[in-house]
Amino acid sequence: MGSVKDLLVMKEPGESSGLGRFVFSNRYSVFDYGEMPDKIEGKGASLCMLSAFFFEKLEEEKITTHYLGLVEEGKLKRFDEVNEPSNVMEIKLVRVVHPEKVNGTYDYSIFSKLGGNFLLPLEIIYRNSIPEGSSLLRRIKEGEVKPEDFGLKEIRPNMRLEKPIIDFSTKLEDVDRYLRYEEAQNISGLSAEEFEELKKVALRVDELITKYVSRAGIENEDGKIEVAFDENRNFMVVDAIGTPDECRFRFQDFEVSKEFLRKYYRKTEWYERVKKFKGEDNWRELAGAPPKLPEEIRDLVSDLYKSLCNEITGKKLFDSPPLRGVVKELKEVLE
Repeated sequence: MGSVKDLLVMKEPGESSGLGRFVFSNRYSVFDYGEMPDKIEGKGASLCMLSAFFFEKLEEEKITTHYLGLVEEGKLKRFDEVNEPSNVMEIKLVRVVHPEKVNGTYDYSIFSKLGGNFLLPLEIIYRNSIPEGSSLLRRIKEGEVKPEDFGLKEIRPNMRLEKPIIDFSTKLEDVDRYLRYEEAQNISGLSAEEFEELKKVALRVDELITKYVSRAGIENEDGKIEVAFDENRNFMVVDAIGTPDECRFRFQDFEVSKEFLRKYYRKTEWYERVKKFKGEDNWRELAGAPPKLPEEIRDLVSDLYKSLCNEITGKKLFDSPPLRGVVKELKEVLE
């Protein structure tokens, strides 16, 4: 399936939905590199349980998802029914249709011919604030976009937005690239009405995630979702949602998401090679193997994932310290 979770196909999708299971692993990935050299204990189950929690909350809000339930001892269960944290989720499957790459350019014309039951070739990003290091700041500095593109007069570091903004990037290219609204609509074959509805779905998901994480004192700075059409061409939220891998969370002015791992690796020589070669056809080989995490960092990141799941869901699913204690130790390690 990918660098951080595996897919078991139980029924192949066609024009109607198939059936599958996500197996969330303890692997992790940063900078689109793929699988990194360490495993983070408890990460897979924590992401699976968090995502299941939010999928069930979306269902309560009448937002369609591909989620069917958690798997425990071969049986399908709801979030509140499992006895132990599960890392297996049963889902409806849609077609994943890849654009054809011709002379270095991706051809998305197939998406205007598809009816339903397929993954949109987009990552839909919501932004509630503009933290330092946000890709949006770089894009504005380089003239790729302007604040006015998002209905704003200015965009600056550490800015909290009065209203969230929606951004788009590619999903099915070798290296993700950001898209202006017009291109995002065109490559996915959406009508103007469908494109507006897609943005509304993203805002509703953002609102729900923000509501629940804020109860734990966590700020939802930004995040991404993936969306598919079901067989009747209705939007359906898919993949995983509301996890520290999909979202940038902040607690007590400290990043409590995968952004912490990105920050750690940005201090390495390996990251300098990634910056230099990313975009070339064989950039991963040119960058070389990333360094392993120090044991202390790996164990603390494990506690971070498990504690976040406990705090956000309000259930003691994992035997891990309170989030505030984990963050205190992480801050000390980084000083």
